[in-house]
Amino acid sequence: MLPFIQWYALMILCAIAIDYFLHRFELVFIGHYLGFAGTLVVVVSFVYSLRKRKIMTSGSPKTLLMLHEYLAWIGSVMLLVHAGIHFNAWLPWLAILMLLITVASGLVGKFLLQRANESLKEKKQQLIKEGNSEEETEKKLFFDSITVDMMKKWRVVHLPITFLTAVLVLIHVFTIIMFSK
Repeated sequence: MLPFIQWYALMILCAIAIDYFLHRFELVFIGHYLGFAGTLVVVVSFVYSLRKRKIMTSGSPKTLLMLHEYLAWIGSVMLLVHAGIHFNAWLPWLAILMLLITVASGLVGKFLLQRANESLKEKKQQLIKEGNSEEETEKKLFFDSITVDMMKKWRVVHLPITFLTAVLVLIHVFTIIMFSK
């Protein structure tokens, strides 16, 4: 859980630091543009999803996943700076809350799945080292393998949260366009 907490806390601290400097040097207007830029960066991060669903055929899935993770994180920082600490509208705050939940679900999925895979490999190596045959090892690790396979399904939670975040962002953008002067 430590890597999750570190990345999540770093995201929030970066947003606070950037927001502080923008206010300190009277460059608050940049925060408005970070909304556009952050949204664009997050949208670009979904190239991984296009590749995973075979809509796009070029690019290494592993590289695109890493790109997705970093771009989504950077875009989220930009969007947090864009949101700032303003309590004048519920919709943007709801969108930011969903963004935070989406990032959290992505980070939890990434780090828990990574740890579960590492643990399964370590157990397998240990059992083989103890002299178990490949078949015995597979039998002993059956439930662990099922658990890891179930954890791979975390996207079932991550995708609807991401979709709801996108809907709230679109509503936010639409209302801004509709009610801007």
